Amino acid sequence: MAPVPISTINVGHIDDVQELRRTKPKTVPQRFVRDMTERPTLQTSLSPLNSDMPVIDFSKLSKGSKEELLNELCKLSVACQEWGFFQVINHEVEINLMENIEDVSKEFFMLPLEEKQKYPMAPGTVQGYGQAFVFSEDQKLDWCNMFALGIEPHYVRDPSLWPKKPAKLSETIELYSRKINKLCQNLLKYIALGLNLEEDVFEEMFGESVQAIRMNYYPTCSRPDLVLGLSPHSDGSALTVLQQAKGSPVGLQILKDNIWVPVQPISNALVINIGDTIEVLTNGKYKSVEHRAVAHEEKDRLSIVTFYAPSYEVELGPMQEFVDENHPCKYRRYNHGEYSKHYVTNKLQGKRTLDFAKMENMNNTTN
Repeated sequence: MAPVPISTINVGHIDDVQELRRTKPKTVPQRFVRDMTERPTLQTSLSPLNSDMPVIDFSKLSKGSKEELLNELCKLSVACQEWGFFQVINHEVEINLMENIEDVSKEFFMLPLEEKQKYPMAPGTVQGYGQAFVFSEDQKLDWCNMFALGIEPHYVRDPSLWPKKPAKLSETIELYSRKINKLCQNLLKYIALGLNLEEDVFEEMFGESVQAIRMNYYPTCSRPDLVLGLSPHSDGSALTVLQQAKGSPVGLQILKDNIWVPVQPISNALVINIGDTIEVLTNGKYKSVEHRAVAHEEKDRLSIVTFYAPSYEVELGPMQEFVDENHPCKYRRYNHGEYSKHYVTNKLQGKRTLDFAKMENMNNTTN
């Protein structure tokens, strides 16, 4: 989360989409208009796969009988292997804390533009307010405003980017992030058990884990069929946790069997997805999944996303348990900090960033 800003690139003029919506509600500037092949098919909301996304009851993992635990571990394993996404209920993150993080996030995005611009996201970084992953003046832009902060370890934080308004924003982020951190640690234990590994294997391997939070605000758009809220990508994390604000329209879509499937969050559930790190460690047994966000014509959408990843210092590669003559090694060993730098200094483009770790690219440069 703490790469050095890239000062040598020209990202051109980037319109703030909330200001666009306020001042020119019917205008969609050309930089936001996607090529025909990238435009969303909004009727995918009718996809029959939508209701099939696995739902994991965390209470059965943490407090259930032995039979409930084994059944839920089996469901979790299938979810990771076949979907790479699942929703988790009874996750022990208090509902009032979830409501509070939604409230302060929305308050922040409702501040005047000049106030939000006191915390700018510099090119090549992913902390602050603005648009991330923009590296040229002709790159297509997402119909989204972002605000992101590094949380753990403390050295990744940039104190100048922590807002003074709303008054309770920083305090709420701290409380919320601690709860999500604990959830991620526990989920990784159960994912390990589902893989027939020691439950603490990921915690021991990851060292001092890296955690970041990002709030995404998608204002209404007069032509949602022309734009994307967020470009297709997989996450560089181990796990990603998404909370969609109550009252928000369906916006998240995942690529399942080459079909964009909309995700309808269950009330008070959290949406979890497998990141590139777990794909590498399991040698592709569990895969990170491409996903995107679409805009809506009538309703704004707010999501709060947490990224949980290994220490920047650790070396990663496929675990020996997942490599044999029938499952040759697909990924090389690499430093996670180098991968993170590669991820945040390239535009979002499907699963392209994972090429960094593939065996066939070992002899290629990674910059």
